[in-house]
Amino acid sequence: MINLSNKIFFILLLFFPLSVLVGPSISLINIVITSAIYLYFFLKFKHYNFLLKDKTVRLLTFLYLYLVFNTIISLSIENSIYRNLGFIRFVLFFLAINYIFFAIKTSAKIFFIWTIIFLIFIFDVYFERFSGANIFGWGATSLNGVPQPHGERIVSFFKDEPIAGAFINGFIFIILGYLLNVLKNKKYRNIIFLITILIFFSAVLITGERSNTLKVLFGLILLVCLIDIFDFKSKITFFIVLPILIMIVVNNSDYLKHRYIGQIFSKIYAEKNLEYFENNIYIKLYKSGFEVFKNNPLTGVGNKNYRVETCSHKNKFKKNDYFCTTHPHQIYFEFLAEHGFVGIILLLYIFFKLIFKNLREIIGSQNYLQIGAFTFLISNFLPLLPSGAFFSDFNISLFILNLSILYAVNEKTNIFFIKENKNDIFKI
Repeated sequence: MINLSNKIFFILLLFFPLSVLVGPSISLINIVITSAIYLYFFLKFKHYNFLLKDKTVRLLTFLYLYLVFNTIISLSIENSIYRNLGFIRFVLFFLAINYIFFAIKTSAKIFFIWTIIFLIFIFDVYFERFSGANIFGWGATSLNGVPQPHGERIVSFFKDEPIAGAFINGFIFIILGYLLNVLKNKKYRNIIFLITILIFFSAVLITGERSNTLKVLFGLILLVCLIDIFDFKSKITFFIVLPILIMIVVNNSDYLKHRYIGQIFSKIYAEKNLEYFENNIYIKLYKSGFEVFKNNPLTGVGNKNYRVETCSHKNKFKKNDYFCTTHPHQIYFEFLAEHGFVGIILLLYIFFKLIFKNLREIIGSQNYLQIGAFTFLISNFLPLLPSGAFFSDFNISLFILNLSILYAVNEKTNIFFIKENKNDIFKI
């Protein structure tokens, strides 16, 4: 039973990126099954005897308890209950990934398969940009004569959702960390790695997703600064080549010029600056999010309840700054609106504590996979940049995956490498 469960564990994690590509229901099933199998281990072998003493596990437990509380005080419990109470699967998913890298010696093969899947996705992104549709014919700006709402933004295997850039962002730093390990003693390692970075970055650039492009750009700069393989000269070369690459790629596409230049700078010049900022949809969303916070300052309106507050008939007309949509499209305004002052302090404390608590060990050991995961996690908290709903299935799955990798791939941070309990766990 145990060996079979380990094999299922391994296979589920092996094809996790593929499950994300197939659709949210498939990735949900993947996470739920992985979590359920680990829950069996947790209860059968009484992992709670030592795991609940671990500071990381206690932080995640406290986060879950807070989300349960957030459900209780929500404007609409029905809206919050699935997202908040369902978060337990991500706590178990985190534990499961740490266990997999602890118990299964061949777990490094996971990153090889992830790299293959990622490279196929990168190829498909380029294919769609140059041909107008991906290898399955999805994403054409006019499919069967029907105009697509996403226009020329890349959808790739997501078919009708322009989130290809978000997917690249979710895996690019893990893959780069793995490739660094593979290239560790290879000749021309630095050149190969820099070329790979530029190819990957160009892929997210041509998706037309401006926010994810900026997040990846920030993450790549941080990654190059943190890893030890580049000397000063190589880093300067990278910082010179990167903006040149951006200019070349953008200038060779009318769509990308419109997307990155025309929709931002041209509008500012065409309109009075004040009018531009007043009419900008993201400014309206941010103002709306802050207005919801001002009206519910202590605990917010509850997870996934921004839409309830701003779209209700009575509030739409009472509060001029309200903008009816699903969420404020920015992580800090989302936390303020749906969690209030108390919630945002708790959430940021927990997430930053989880992300930074082992940073000295990660940088000191130069574990490239961990440094890659770290750069992704930090890029999620860049101020002002638009973002999807943080606790939505797609976004939180990628976040928890990277958080899990941040801990799991190093014996000194993996929560199961506890000396006094090590022999007991191996009996599994």
